[in-house]
Amino acid sequence: MSRINSNVPSMIAQRVNSMNNRALSGTLEKLSTGFRINRGSDDPAGLIISENLRGEIKGINAAIGNAQRAEQVMNIAEGGLQEISNMLVEVQSLVGQTANEAGLSAEERDANQLQIDNILSTIDRIANATSFQGTKLLNGNYDYTLSGNYTAANGFSDVTVNSVKLSDSAGANRAVTVTVTQSAQTARAGLLLSGGVLENQGSGSVTFEVAGTRGAQQFSFASGTTAAQIVTAVNAFTEALGVSASTSGTDVRISSTGFGTESFVRVREIANVNASTNFITNTVGGASQETRTVGRDAQVNINGVVATARGTTARVALDGFDVSVSLIGNNGINAAGQSRTFYVTGGGADFNLAPDVNLAGKVSLGIETVTSSNLGGAVSGFLSELKSGGTANVQNGNLTKAQEILDLASKQVSSLRGRLGAFTKNVVGSTINSLGVALENTTAAESAIRDTDFAAQTAQMTRNQILVQASTQALSMANSAPQSVLSLMRG
Repeated sequence: MSRINSNVPSMIAQRVNSMNNRALSGTLEKLSTGFRINRGSDDPAGLIISENLRGEIKGINAAIGNAQRAEQVMNIAEGGLQEISNMLVEVQSLVGQTANEAGLSAEERDANQLQIDNILSTIDRIANATSFQGTKLLNGNYDYTLSGNYTAANGFSDVTVNSVKLSDSAGANRAVTVTVTQSAQTARAGLLLSGGVLENQGSGSVTFEVAGTRGAQQFSFASGTTAAQIVTAVNAFTEALGVSASTSGTDVRISSTGFGTESFVRVREIANVNASTNFITNTVGGASQETRTVGRDAQVNINGVVATARGTTARVALDGFDVSVSLIGNNGINAAGQSRTFYVTGGGADFNLAPDVNLAGKVSLGIETVTSSNLGGAVSGFLSELKSGGTANVQNGNLTKAQEILDLASKQVSSLRGRLGAFTKNVVGSTINSLGVALENTTAAESAIRDTDFAAQTAQMTRNQILVQASTQALSMANSAPQSVLSLMRG
């Protein structure tokens, strides 16, 4: 080299040495932080993808936390319901004991009534005290609010909204239209009479059996007994048989007290079978000495969806829409073509069990009020009627009615417990499991993009260290090369 003002080899060595030092510095940074991507220049596309995955991971973690919190809420509510269920069983025992009227003194009945009053007060207290972080769970706080034609005056003995998703927008509501396409019917059998009088050609009494869903009873009537007398005799056993009688023209109609295919009436002649006694069904014109008929379930559409019906109760259970209605059988709504519309305007317990916050990720659940004034129904009566002074108290009230109310209340509490249990297991539990798998896979994807591969980076560091040492040595040699010019000047 004969020029010293511009040491090009030195410049080249400096540039390469600087590159090697930057590469070594980057490798050391990756090894020290554990991240392959520490700034956008490391991998712009990878940075964008990893940041999106990080957002998803945060959302999944939040959803898992929400699901775990929902499980805790349901467990607290179910615990309160379990105790209420236990107390209802105790009340049933007290009612059963009091029904043994001849074996109980007035003082014992008073003592039983005192226990029932205390138990019902405790049920109300539990319903108003069971809470999570100060929010009451069983007092109707998470029950849905309704408006429109949903009351008994509109033909509904009960309307239960188990789940409805409502938008977060102000004034959002959900219309529920109940349309009856086929009425529910009782089971009916007719006793044909001649001119409103039982005729047996003067051959004495006729004995026949009437059976319903609750039991069977034999009746013996003499020739000449009127339709009104037969009706009175049968109706005296209505509670025991589950049937009632009425006059139909000159004949007697015997009907089940319940509606639907689970209700039946069977009448058959068991003595003087050659007499002129004949029975007729509500659907068949021919008469015979024996007949059995069953009721008919209603056919109902709810918001255009064919509901599952049993008797007068119909339910539609879809994702985000679970509604059950019970029709009053002797109301005008129980006829083909009848329709009623009501609105779900708010309420329900809402849980966000998805990483994204939107209506699709929201799960809603209704928790009905379980106080004594709400357990039961408009037709049978409410649990509060078992209190002192109520129509179903055990001191001087109707014990059969008390038993019916308790049966219905127990079913309502058990149904609510089952629904909360199903929600906890099948919705919350499955969601937690699914989100756990999603979290693992999403974290693995983010790690593959962003985390440092220490084996590869260690090898890269060794290479960069050698290159830095080599370039440093080359720079030293390039800087000393111009000194050869001095030998020319000595000559």
